[in-house]
Amino acid sequence: MDQPDVVAAIADAARASRIEGVRLIGIDGPSGSGKSTIARPVAEALEAPLIEIDDFVSWVDFAGWWPRFETQVLTPLLTGRTARYQVRDWEGDEFGDALAGWKRVAPHPFVVLEGVTCTRREIADRLAVRVWVDAPAHERLRRGIERDGERHRPLWERWMLEETEFFAHDGTRSRADITVDGTVSTAG
Repeated sequence: MDQPDVVAAIADAARASRIEGVRLIGIDGPSGSGKSTIARPVAEALEAPLIEIDDFVSWVDFAGWWPRFETQVLTPLLTGRTARYQVRDWEGDEFGDALAGWKRVAPHPFVVLEGVTCTRREIADRLAVRVWVDAPAHERLRRGIERDGERHRPLWERWMLEETEFFAHDGTRSRADITVDGTVSTAG
């Protein structure tokens, strides 16, 4: 499927979901697979806010940020309240835990979550749609180095190993409602 077809399929699945209240759409997959390229037009199609996991995660904290996400984003939104969450400072502190400020997301019929591990086991049953975006490892690494620079290669290589281990243990891909080939969908 090309990108417009993928976006339409995800939006249609979200609209058809039987979940009551806020319908969360999780767009997950390994780094560099094309999640952001899919998530933005899905959010636009649903006129929905987009919450990026990059606001929580850092190079040195692959999965430990989840409790803050649960407390600051999921609990408020799923109880009909505005989420108010601290944003990681990628520009000034990509390796640490400095926070740059706050964002707010009001409850909306649809909210798109985009990023690594956002459809993990702890949230899977609360998602209206679980999307898995993938691309070959060599392509994902190429995209990452192109974006972040050659000096980040060791970080990307370590991160990719962490992702592979996490996703295998969690069974993330097996729960996907929709699977997207990030090499095709990002071209459209």
